[in-house]
Amino acid sequence: MTFACYVTGTDTGIGKTIASAALLHALRAQGLRAVGMKPVASGCEYLDGGWRNEDALALQDASDPRPVYDDINPYALPAATAPELAAREVGVELALAPITAAYQRLVALADGVVVEGVGGWAAPLSAQLDQCDLVRALQLPVVMVVGLRLGCINHARLTVQSIAADGARLVGWIGNDVDPGLAQADAYFDLLSPRIDAPCLGRLPYRPDAAAKELAAWLDCTALLAAC
Repeated sequence: MTFACYVTGTDTGIGKTIASAALLHALRAQGLRAVGMKPVASGCEYLDGGWRNEDALALQDASDPRPVYDDINPYALPAATAPELAAREVGVELALAPITAAYQRLVALADGVVVEGVGGWAAPLSAQLDQCDLVRALQLPVVMVVGLRLGCINHARLTVQSIAADGARLVGWIGNDVDPGLAQADAYFDLLSPRIDAPCLGRLPYRPDAAAKELAAWLDCTALLAAC
């Protein structure tokens, strides 16, 4: 395997999944076999004999080769709430071992793995497990998705500081135009760029109906591949 990263965000609902899927397509356009992973997903529907999460399915669809669902999403939790609460509702205790085992199976399949986190960087996975623990266990560099909306400059700078404080390495960031009504969106993006000490991999336009493969055209993963 030549590449792996952990995709986090400045908040929930800022487009980590579409950015991760677009990144998978961008990597595949470079000739790499790239697969996605969503270790923990809350908010699942019971389909085909198991719990399935919409975001994890999107990553599976963007992957080539196509891994089995349980490796992409080892912990599929029914309730659409914080993972710690969703796991508690069904009596599940989240642990690193099943995630690490699934990750190793994905590594064996592909040249690259894109692992999508939950919510923002500081959102816990359980009472004993933070996302930084998972990043350390898998030895992953971090890509941050910034949802361009009111407050994003503060959220982005705090996230950058938190990633560094947790000993993780930020290797790139992606801007995502999640709010079509944001005045001076270009100016917000320009203010962010010099304040994030990592290369910008691109800026995704507001196109809610666009496929991830189309959005991949707005990403350049050259610097990311060089850093990883």
